[in-house]
Amino acid sequence: MISAELTIVPVGTCDTSISKYIAAATSALEDNGINYKLTGMGTLIETDNPDKLFTAIKAAHESIFREGAQRVETHVKIDDRRDTDKTMEEKVGSVEQKMGK
Repeated sequence: MISAELTIVPVGTCDTSISKYIAAATSALEDNGINYKLTGMGTLIETDNPDKLFTAIKAAHESIFREGAQRVETHVKIDDRRDTDKTMEEKVGSVEQKMGK
């Protein structure tokens, strides 16, 4: 299972709010069938296929340009674990278990 953290930042917009851009990027992830969790600082995504991951990231990146941004910074952190099939929730659960929660 591949887990990734995606942060997309439109640069040079006239507003401090970027929610319309993030909504467009999130819709692009949905359109590509990617499992995701939106957070206040980025988006966690997971899939079992690297091609699907990169296709979805590209679609999210391009969606920001379609919303009118002239420059976009996209940051991606990928954890590609192939010895076991763990979801994001299972990874968090493992840590919480060790914390006694």
